[in-house]
Amino acid sequence: MNLSMRNEQIVFTAPWQAELQRIEQRREPLAPGYALVQKRFTLISPGTELACLSGGEAWFSMPGIPGYAAVSEVVEIGENEAGIAAGDLVFHYGKHVRYETVPTSGVFIKIPSELDPRLAPFTRMATVAMTAIRVSSIELGDTVAVTGLGLIGNMAAQLAALQGAKVIGVDLSEQRMRLAEQCGLALPLHGGDENIKDAIKAATGGVGVAALIEATGVPKVAVDGLPWIAPFGELIFLGSPRGEYQTNVTDVFNYSHLIGRGCITFKGAHEWRFPVEPDKFVKHSLVRNSRVVFELIASGKLRIEPLISHTLKPEDAAQAYDGLRSRKDDYTGVLFDWS
Repeated sequence: MNLSMRNEQIVFTAPWQAELQRIEQRREPLAPGYALVQKRFTLISPGTELACLSGGEAWFSMPGIPGYAAVSEVVEIGENEAGIAAGDLVFHYGKHVRYETVPTSGVFIKIPSELDPRLAPFTRMATVAMTAIRVSSIELGDTVAVTGLGLIGNMAAQLAALQGAKVIGVDLSEQRMRLAEQCGLALPLHGGDENIKDAIKAATGGVGVAALIEATGVPKVAVDGLPWIAPFGELIFLGSPRGEYQTNVTDVFNYSHLIGRGCITFKGAHEWRFPVEPDKFVKHSLVRNSRVVFELIASGKLRIEPLISHTLKPEDAAQAYDGLRSRKDDYTGVLFDWS
């Protein structure tokens, strides 16, 4: 018998308009392979969600419900191989909605008891950042530069350090640089410094960085960073590029083509290059990466607490997105608390 259920959801109704909507909906019987969950915490992905809110993402239609990083309590679930039961807390790619019916395949993982549920949604951002490390050739003793110290760039810097690298973080925001220092970054540099190339050369004994992880998604930043890279180094595109940029591509290509320009390797680091679930023919997967991040957060090796700037109620959605858009130094990691 179908039952009525009250639900709440954050909706982008028009460009730069976000609101909480309360609705009545039918609670349908669960299909095999699905679970009904109730959100505890969801995390805003600033880059993706602000792009959606601007109306600039063709794949996101308005009105639409954003979000893809959640910790939820299982309300109802059928038999499953993972042994997840009603009452368990799970990490999954959930939207900003109180109740949601979601697949139990893919990234639908029970949270370890030692992991703080408030920190667990950051697993999604960390696995995005981890892709840059997975595709890289970073080794113990290398020096790595990361451009853009938002959530993704900050975590990429932390993970590169855990890989054994000395990390240089570059950003235009003094606040983000201070935040990166709180998370263990030893050498933050201001991206507007005219002498930044000289500073990087000095920090690397005149050689340059073994890898540049570009986390801003701004193409010009990647091009401007090419002279920082050591011969036979690599440029890793972690941030998704948005917006138009024109330059002399022949000059850019010569950084890869000519020994005299460095023989630099360009690599893409989009998270979906790996399969979602473990595959015996592929070492990495999004599920495996998520479990690795669980351990790093729970052990304190990956520092999340300094990244949380706001924990807000869903009713404050408009404030959250306005802050992320117009007060970027004050709004960094923004959680919605659905309790």
